[in-house]
Amino acid sequence: MIVKENLKRLGPFCFELPADFKPGMNCAARIYIDQDSLDSVLSEKSLEQLVNVASLPGAAYVAAMPDLHQGYGFPIGGVAAILADSGVISPGGVGYDINCGVRVLYSSLTKNELQDKLDTLATQIQRDVPGGMGRGGSDILNELEMTEVLNRGVEWAIESGFGVAEDAEYIEERGSYHHADAACVSAEARKRGHDQLGTIGSGNHFVELQCVDRIFDQEIAQIFGLFEEQIIIMIHTGSRGLGHQVCTDYVKTLRDNQSKYGLTISDRELSSAPFQSEDGQRYFKAMAAAANFAWANRQVITFHIRNAFKRVLGEDCSDLKILYDVGHNIAKLEYHQGQNYIVHRKGATRAFGPGSNEIPQRYKSCGQPVLIPGSMGTFSYILAGTSQAMNETFGSSCHGAGRRMSRTKAKKSIDYNKLRKKLEDYGVVVRAGSAKGLLEEAPEAYKDINLVIETVARNGIARPVARARPIAVIKG
Repeated sequence: MIVKENLKRLGPFCFELPADFKPGMNCAARIYIDQDSLDSVLSEKSLEQLVNVASLPGAAYVAAMPDLHQGYGFPIGGVAAILADSGVISPGGVGYDINCGVRVLYSSLTKNELQDKLDTLATQIQRDVPGGMGRGGSDILNELEMTEVLNRGVEWAIESGFGVAEDAEYIEERGSYHHADAACVSAEARKRGHDQLGTIGSGNHFVELQCVDRIFDQEIAQIFGLFEEQIIIMIHTGSRGLGHQVCTDYVKTLRDNQSKYGLTISDRELSSAPFQSEDGQRYFKAMAAAANFAWANRQVITFHIRNAFKRVLGEDCSDLKILYDVGHNIAKLEYHQGQNYIVHRKGATRAFGPGSNEIPQRYKSCGQPVLIPGSMGTFSYILAGTSQAMNETFGSSCHGAGRRMSRTKAKKSIDYNKLRKKLEDYGVVVRAGSAKGLLEEAPEAYKDINLVIETVARNGIARPVARARPIAVIKG
């Protein structure tokens, strides 16, 4: 059991468990968190999980972001930079929803210009972008198309008419992670994903219409194309059943084969393989293929949202551009501080700073957009990556507010009618597939997003640019 006295305070919102805290740790475990949130984290097992991650072979840097909470193997909000030549790769460090991520579209519309059509537009988007557990859509892939999606991602989607060439410029990896190999994805995973392009699924996934209500940095906001009262659209979803099956397949494979690599892993949920081994490479290629599926999914959703705007508002109001798209459940092969690392980010997002080669030319002067969703009735934030993040967190930041209440507890303790009334009073149009799904994702089930953002900002790993409030939420 970890207690406060075990932690070394590095700053007002930063603590560390030293590398000698427990035998077997290869590096310290850093925690970016405020004092109040730290008290709740100490009551669960997320810090113990972080220590286990720091004990993985090749672990060189391990950290937890302020949205930290317990997960499968790795804590949600965990970042681990593991040496690519001598370390391991672990499906638990990516999670089951591979490349769950966020895309933000921005428009030239203001809230006043949209207000009269908001109900109709929310209903149209709900029709065009299916949501719900296991629910498929109208875009069905045959075997050849599935292979193309897995290998090429957004490149396939744009060639197939689901976007324009400019879209790819503003997506991490341009939406096509070249390490992907569809041959490493099982038939069962393909089957689960064949009808799920263009769908949001369930859980905390959503399409949300938002209004920019505050600009913190006018210069960067102008580069990002943001202004007050502007309508933006946030999309949060991932690789659906296909990614879940890829993780399921390789957790078992790596667990069964672990002994042949002589690995001793302290937590069975951290089943791993050396990154350079055949098993490690097969998982990496399958994970990359699932990531491509997720980027293609968000691209097809974008296509349907653009069409919904066109149907409801007319041709002149359909020009929705991508601000950025970035994943937060992914392992990336990255070059930092003179070495190659396989950087696991689970419930954590990239926050690459100014001058980074991996971000669009338009953002090189200010750093990439960092997209942090709230929870229905709370603010979402757009930040910019920093040079400090590159130096201190391997270019990583938080990915959201982070849960403080389990889905089961939320359903038991939150009143559905009061929640609906609260959202209506806040001015949010809600389109949800079920009462249960709405209760699970109630604002009360999450940490204070404003405090999470303050923690990130005070530590210098991302710079607040704009804040947006929800005006319409579409959920499964």
